[in-house]
Amino acid sequence: MTCGHCVASVTEEVQEITGVEDVAVDLATGAVTVTSTEPLDESAVRAAVEEAGYQLA
Repeated sequence: MTCGHCVASVTEEVQEITGVEDVAVDLATGAVTVTSTEPLDESAVRAAVEEAGYQLA
């Protein structure tokens, strides 16, 4: 990710996952922190990030 638009794209896609309350993306490190009301399926998070055009490490 290289800009605020990248952060917004990832945030928007991950927020669409059921149960997600908050998404924090650190542009400098590429870290994505997700707060949810229930356990999340890692594959759903991975798919959301990929939909935004990026990959999880």
